[in-house]
Amino acid sequence: MPHQDYQSILDAAIHCAYECEHCANACLGSMPDCARVCTDCAQICWASASYMSRGSRFIPQVVRACIEICDACATECEKYPDNPHCQKCAQACRQASAEYKKVASVAGIA
Repeated sequence: MPHQDYQSILDAAIHCAYECEHCANACLGSMPDCARVCTDCAQICWASASYMSRGSRFIPQVVRACIEICDACATECEKYPDNPHCQKCAQACRQASAEYKKVASVAGIA
């Protein structure tokens, strides 16, 4: 599948990675569990963007991990409704997970 077919997912992955990086930085010191899962999520989203941009044959495997990690990050960030950065991160993670699930359903791994 050409990389152009992944554009909406690629955009969601990059946005998620950006919001996760911001949230992780804001949570350092005060909320270490949130910072850790946000860092993990950012890393897998940046990696998935790379896999998708080159149309890798391993996209289905990466997407499976992305769904799990994005959902975990959103769940963690949703624990902090008074922190706007956590809420933005959770929203970006939920959106990315929804986009990844589209790939998963096409690949037959959902």
